[in-house]
Amino acid sequence: MNIKPLADRVLVEPKEAETKTASGIYIPDTAKEKPQAGKVIAVGNGKKDEPMELKVGDEVLYGKYSGTEINVDTKIYLMMRQSDILAVVK
Repeated sequence: MNIKPLADRVLVEPKEAETKTASGIYIPDTAKEKPQAGKVIAVGNGKKDEPMELKVGDEVLYGKYSGTEINVDTKIYLMMRQSDILAVVK
């Protein structure tokens, strides 16, 4: 992929939505929740007064309506600012 985010932006690949509950009930496509976790695919250089804290490969949590959807080669990614990321999962 040849996408390089600028400034404090981050490209995230969202995790797949759950298809089955813990008790084994299948969730239809119309009732699936929008994922709020994903993997960082690319990062910008950061801003002069705000260095980039994230790195490629980080597992992150973000707000439900954060970012802009980008469709590349039939895959959906989210482009968002570093400040939209709520936490890094370790």
